Amino acid sequence: MDDVRDPRPRVVLYGRVGCHLCHDARSALEQVAAQSGERFAEVDIDTDPALRERYSDLVPVVTVDGTEQGHWHIDPARVLAALNR
Repeated sequence: MDDVRDPRPRVVLYGRVGCHLCHDARSALEQVAAQSGERFAEVDIDTDPALRERYSDLVPVVTVDGTEQGHWHIDPARVLAALNR
């Protein structure tokens, strides 16, 4: 039987270029990926006017399966817990 897993990552980091907190969030998600095997996607909110309006002052924002798990300072334990639900 073929592997028909969804190719989209469950974890998404919304951020912007030059954001030091986004860099910290990326490091936290790399830790999560190492522990869980789940990859993550990064989205630059400044490339999409709707995302820029939604997340402008909150970046970085991390979602798991479309549900926000935090912004500004990302807790790897919270992201891991969301992945295990």
